Amino acid sequence: MARIRFESVGKKYPNGFIALEDLNLDIGDKEFLVLLGPSGCGKSTTLNMIAGLEDVTDGNLFFDRDVMNTVPPHRRDVAMVFQSYALYPHKTVYENIAFGLRMRKHPKDEIDRRVRDAARRLEIEPLLERRPDQLSGGQRQRVALGRAMVRQPAVFLMDEPLSNLDAALRISMRAEIKQLHQVMQTTFVYVTHDQAEALTLADRIVVMRSGVVQQIGTPDAIYEQPRNMFVASFLGNPPINFLEGQLAMEGGSVVFRRGQLALALPDTLAQRVGGDMGREVVLGIRAEDVAEVPQGVAAASLQGRIISVLPVGSDQFYELEVEGTKLFFRLGKEAHHKVGDNTALAVNLNRLHLFDKQTSASLVWN
Repeated sequence: MARIRFESVGKKYPNGFIALEDLNLDIGDKEFLVLLGPSGCGKSTTLNMIAGLEDVTDGNLFFDRDVMNTVPPHRRDVAMVFQSYALYPHKTVYENIAFGLRMRKHPKDEIDRRVRDAARRLEIEPLLERRPDQLSGGQRQRVALGRAMVRQPAVFLMDEPLSNLDAALRISMRAEIKQLHQVMQTTFVYVTHDQAEALTLADRIVVMRSGVVQQIGTPDAIYEQPRNMFVASFLGNPPINFLEGQLAMEGGSVVFRRGQLALALPDTLAQRVGGDMGREVVLGIRAEDVAEVPQGVAAASLQGRIISVLPVGSDQFYELEVEGTKLFFRLGKEAHHKVGDNTALAVNLNRLHLFDKQTSASLVWN
């Protein structure tokens, strides 16, 4: 069992800096949990507390029913994979993977069995006699994973393990890490600032900012129902578009209005915001939630001038100026607009997000 629980946990340094504040989090046994956020948000501090590399200054950290606040790292049954791989340069791949088991004085035949089994799973058997400087970045990452695997820990901790790899290799390594979790049936806690990694790997995501948790949920829940503008903006490529405006009642419908733009809110959204007409709000529209307006078809649309067109493989990113605000949208290759064109894009009203302008909190969050 490897259930990890934070009860009102905080981390405050002697100089007064608060790295983590009032963290309440329950990580289930065998769960793949991703801590997501920008640099300095407290995600690595949280991971290091689990490993015992950072002290808990407030609250309690539990492994199952045991308080771990003062338990040293070597007694926590965790294995950690670092961003820098942290391999011994003078040792072979075999020796690097076996090192932790030898330090714990496991029998020689058991060490050999575990090392070769990990190498087989990670497809690095031909590399066992090489040294780290003879390996590619992806191969070194597999060795670091193998070194952690052979310990058969209760908890796997990963701190930005793919950030030093190129884009194509990151994608393939994500698949390998996901498969590793399924095979090992062990609790994984993974730190990243990369939204694609979080959405791909996580059972649940914890979005953090300035030492405070902003939202916890499944990847779909975080993406589809962000709790505030920060969470909404941190997930999505291109990032979500924001338009400031007001709520108004027009023609019997609740609408979002900004200048000449008026978008009628669907009934479900209108019911959530109530009768507070004139309220200043921020409308969120994701880049994929628009489409070209078919000729002769009436549709709720954004009208504006195209500022730039950016081809990205199978899609195109269009930068559109709408009521003085620049917005980015994603359309397919069949769209044929040029810079300077005036165009209209249909909006999927059922996928709008609405936030309070003053607090940035979602007006529709469950």
